[in-house]
Amino acid sequence: MSAVNIPLVDETGTALAAARRDRERLAARVRMLSWVSLGLMTIEGAIAITAGVLAGSIALIGFGLDSAIEGLASVVIIWRFSGGRIFSQAAEDRAQKLVAAQFFLLAPYVGYESIAALLGGERPDASWLGIALASGSLIAMPILGVAKQRLAVELGSAATRGEGQQNMLCAYLAAALLVGLLANALLGLWWLDPAVGLLIGAVAVREGMQTWHGEGCCAAPAIADEACQEDCCAHDA
Repeated sequence: MSAVNIPLVDETGTALAAARRDRERLAARVRMLSWVSLGLMTIEGAIAITAGVLAGSIALIGFGLDSAIEGLASVVIIWRFSGGRIFSQAAEDRAQKLVAAQFFLLAPYVGYESIAALLGGERPDASWLGIALASGSLIAMPILGVAKQRLAVELGSAATRGEGQQNMLCAYLAAALLVGLLANALLGLWWLDPAVGLLIGAVAVREGMQTWHGEGCCAAPAIADEACQEDCCAHDA
């Protein structure tokens, strides 16, 4: 019987080592994408907030704040998939909650300012810089978002999925922002600007709640160990 069991132990050890190497490879890809996001979000946020202040556009300012929050989420994911935390379910849970909380930072400010703008009839100026920025984000963000969500499935990481959702949210909001800015610049439909701001706040709340509850946590088997997988699924239930 021992002659039969030894190869099984060896095979199990080999499979576990291969799984750990594969997870480290996927973690390196996630970190790389998050560094790219952090750079893009820093540039995007600075431009959007500057253009929003100059034009008096709450939608642009809200878009810039969303970019800053996405940058913070990228920092969290870089931390989560560095060193020994690659295999830590506790780090995954902490990162998941941190990413989710950042969605909730955006909603109150943007919602208040949007309602105030609608009630006060504040008319933003046309912002061609904002239009160019929204167009660029509409192209770049879906590429990052889809790549991260695919890696999230392979890693079984709700935190990574949440960061990918933020990139996709950025793309959706860029599309809405582009429509609002063009409508204001070309047709004088100023009310679309704060309306887009309200949309940004509402979608941020929804995405934050989904990430907080860990949707997609059990999309793939946890590689660290069975205990982590059981804990992951318990959070997802």
